[in-house]
Amino acid sequence: MRLTLEHISKSYPGVLANDDINLDVAAGEIHAVLGENGAGKSTLMKIIYGATQPDSGRIVWNGQPVRMRSPGVARELGIAMVYQHFSLFDTLTAAENIWLGLGRDVDLAQIEARIAEVSQRYGLECAPRRPVHSMSVGERQRVEIIRCLLADPKLLILDEPTSVLTPQAVESLFVVLRQLAADGCSILYISHKLDEIRSLCHKCTVLRGGRVAGRVDPAQETEASLSRLMIGADPPQLTHRPQHAGDVLLALDRLDLPASGEFGVALRSVSLDVRGGEILGIAGVSGNGQQELLAVLSGEDRRAPAQSIRLGGEPIGALGPGPRRRLGLRFIPEERLGRATVPSLSLELNMLLTADADAVSRRGLVRAAALRERAQAVIARFQVKAHGPQAPARSLSGGNLQKYVVGREILGNPRVLVVSQPTWGVDVGASAQIRAELLALRDAGCAVLVVSEELDELFEIADRLQVIARGRLSPPLERAAATVEHIGAWMSGLWDGEAGDGATWEEAHAAA
Repeated sequence: MRLTLEHISKSYPGVLANDDINLDVAAGEIHAVLGENGAGKSTLMKIIYGATQPDSGRIVWNGQPVRMRSPGVARELGIAMVYQHFSLFDTLTAAENIWLGLGRDVDLAQIEARIAEVSQRYGLECAPRRPVHSMSVGERQRVEIIRCLLADPKLLILDEPTSVLTPQAVESLFVVLRQLAADGCSILYISHKLDEIRSLCHKCTVLRGGRVAGRVDPAQETEASLSRLMIGADPPQLTHRPQHAGDVLLALDRLDLPASGEFGVALRSVSLDVRGGEILGIAGVSGNGQQELLAVLSGEDRRAPAQSIRLGGEPIGALGPGPRRRLGLRFIPEERLGRATVPSLSLELNMLLTADADAVSRRGLVRAAALRERAQAVIARFQVKAHGPQAPARSLSGGNLQKYVVGREILGNPRVLVVSQPTWGVDVGASAQIRAELLALRDAGCAVLVVSEELDELFEIADRLQVIARGRLSPPLERAAATVEHIGAWMSGLWDGEAGDGATWEEAHAAA
């Protein structure tokens, strides 16, 4: 047996994260660890990788008891891990980040060459000299995966590795993982995507409330049975009712914007509109201008001409995030820890990041009671597993933090909500809840713009779809007329001259 965990337990103040867990992983086995947000999966993986020490229990590696004192010890044994929250230095390039974890027996030029080789072989596009701070979440995830592949691991731990990858990239990654397993590498695979687990994994251990709730062969299970094991019930079913859209609340009109840096993407003649009472979904491969589009919409990038962006008919191109928020535009970025929230601050103080003016007195004093009440309302309505409003943001699991961030903005009663990757790393139950809340917001008359690399998600909640590729937006397409194959082709920019029945962009736009 490659890895054995015996009676592993780990607790934090108020939380028993792992409770007497046993786990076996054989050489060449792809083993899924499944559980809802806060079930203890990430804590268990950090214990295996040496980033967290267990309170009790032991780890056996290739038949010998070991103590994982640090990630360095784990790496020496041949263990590599892709974190759900990435462990990259923002100011360094992709190659420099990868070089740090591979020792000093190779120089940076060799690392860059190996990155290019692996990128091409596995379809994981990565620019070695690009600074990490300029990358989207999907691009950073590729860097993490490539770093692990270059380490030639004996055990590879993947925590939500496909959460922001396109279907094509996922298939390419699965080819890689199956080949690694065939060569004897063991893989621990954490994902909330039940179809992936059934397709890829040989065995599955299910955690619920920090304990092992079951061990199954995923190929013999249905998605419904896996869901019941994980959350104890079937996930709620979404109801997407057709609705007549109202007036245009958010519009971009033929926006051209040069790239802001060497590795940025220029926006070219970008036009869109979102009406009250509809969800517009934007699909695309990570790194095709999503970051730039979101920065323009949120007000972080104010280079756009004032008239090119309108909110409720009012030009806002020159306004920053604060004034746009006061006009009713709310924004949820894809990076939930470090951008949507300050990791070290409590949940109630994180309310200040997007709170209304009444959260602060005229003298500049924080109204602590009001913030605490709002934080508690988000925790209760969105079923966030946290140790109260005073829990630090970094103490929450990824999925629970996502629910908190989404809830904070929804309870702000927006006229327009722009959201990126709303269910990244979120379990099936929480995903259904977030999507239902977005639909309810739409039904209440809000204009919702969703940027997501989850095609299933966009097909489930969007009323209309557009695709972004190389800084250009495709014509809009009614969801009922769209197919995965059609949208997949458009992700390569293949829409010129074939907008439906050969209509021009303007004709397709008017029809939609």
